[in-house]
Amino acid sequence: MQLIKNCLGQSHEIVEKIVKEGDTVVDATAGNGNDTVFLAKLAGETGKIYAFDIQEKALSKTKQKLENEGLAHRVELIRDGHENMGKHISESVSVVMFNLGYLPGGDHNICTTFQTTRSAIEEAMRLLKKNGLIVMVVYYGGDSGFEEKNSLMDYITTIDHKRYSVLKSEFVNQPNCPPLLVLIEKLHSDNEL
Repeated sequence: MQLIKNCLGQSHEIVEKIVKEGDTVVDATAGNGNDTVFLAKLAGETGKIYAFDIQEKALSKTKQKLENEGLAHRVELIRDGHENMGKHISESVSVVMFNLGYLPGGDHNICTTFQTTRSAIEEAMRLLKKNGLIVMVVYYGGDSGFEEKNSLMDYITTIDHKRYSVLKSEFVNQPNCPPLLVLIEKLHSDNEL
């Protein structure tokens, strides 16, 4: 058994330790719905899950997976960019998950960009409760994602270390641009600052 999991596997292990029954959580990039289903199971019957995507195809796939699992009633599917999550969410959240890049099996021309991702991260940081976590798996390589990845790596170094703890994890001996894992933990509630 391999002990060091890929970035997606690592992200799930971390999120499983944080999300509790009744939590409010966000899938900022619904994609094919795997993380939305994962979060819906963790947050349980009393939890609230918001899932965002700009593509109807992604939301349809996500809805189908949720219905197949009997979880659709726990999730609000929102066709909007993740940078607008603050317009749809008013409560504090425990976790915000991102998978950056393009929809697997979808059009590579429709992908996340640094401009909207940065705005989404800033909204997510505002919405997080104390010790809440932003979890990002950054896919890049081939024909897309390098600009977003490079700009994102520069940006995360500027996040206030007194308010947030930021970690980047990457495989250094794998070929073909393996994904990166970025974690941002909110260290204080807003009224503690």
